[in-house]
Amino acid sequence: MTQIQGGGRTYTGVERAAVLMMLVGDDEAAAILQKLDPEEVRQLGKAMFNVADVSEAEVEDVLDDFVGHARQRTAIGFDPRPKIEGMMTKALGPDKADSVLARITPTEAACQVDLLDWLDATEIATMIETEHPQVAAIILANLDSSVAAKVLEILPEHVQPEILHRVAKLGPITPEAVETLNSMLSNRAGRTGGSSAALQLGGTKEAAKIMQSARKATEARVMPKLHKIDKDVARAIEEAMFVFDNLLDLDDKSLGTLIRNIDTDTLVRALKGVEEPIRNRFLGCMSSRAADGIRDEMESRGPMRLSEVLDAQKAVIAIARGLAKDGSIMMGGGDDDYV
Repeated sequence: MTQIQGGGRTYTGVERAAVLMMLVGDDEAAAILQKLDPEEVRQLGKAMFNVADVSEAEVEDVLDDFVGHARQRTAIGFDPRPKIEGMMTKALGPDKADSVLARITPTEAACQVDLLDWLDATEIATMIETEHPQVAAIILANLDSSVAAKVLEILPEHVQPEILHRVAKLGPITPEAVETLNSMLSNRAGRTGGSSAALQLGGTKEAAKIMQSARKATEARVMPKLHKIDKDVARAIEEAMFVFDNLLDLDDKSLGTLIRNIDTDTLVRALKGVEEPIRNRFLGCMSSRAADGIRDEMESRGPMRLSEVLDAQKAVIAIARGLAKDGSIMMGGGDDDYV
């Protein structure tokens, strides 16, 4: 990665980009963030916190892309949180912004979960397999969903549903729990922990991401057991795992089968709230006569409440899940994809 020297400090390419992001307006910054993938957003967000005290001279070095020493450090000295939170929310929406900020915002806890980035899934599973399920859940909630899925699959099968349930129910983490986590990670890395504070981790969406990244066999084994532990949480995870747009991944044969199992009223309401390309994908799997009938029905109904549309889409998803479970349709692009 290209680096420049400024005021005795070496700036990476990401940090230089972060300095520029802090200088532009929220609208411009949001427009840039919208063009980045999630990992790039996380990296840039972390860097923005790191360069919040950049000096004027260092700003000049970044803008000029010039290697040299800054003339005089004069810290800008502002709290970057409101600006970063504002641009993230504007670019990604409240839910996605909260998810990103939860991973990048510095806390007073000095929690050493960043040490996990240096461990592979097997090492992490070995480290937490004898810990309390709550500790394991906190660890999984801090990992990338694909890594968390691998760790969950390695852990003993009988604890997997309970850990996933705890991930979905996580919220504020007490200082005592953070201290335990710090102690465990410090012992693993030979380091000492810092002070503790409450953390906010996990949730239904995090649990759903882990399941989405897991293999089909893991989902088929874990989710029925989770339903026995907590039906509401299990249903919430399943709803978060699959949204209406995912139906576009179906091949024409499977999508046609799904459409034949949906009554006309539900299909009309579900398609009323989607964009034209998605609507055409559905109608393209029907006969011309049937497709024209659906279009006419949607047009004749006029405006429709969003709640009606969402309820209809949930009904379609439920039908799709049922057809997938009995083998009538195939959902997902590969053996390890979600069904």
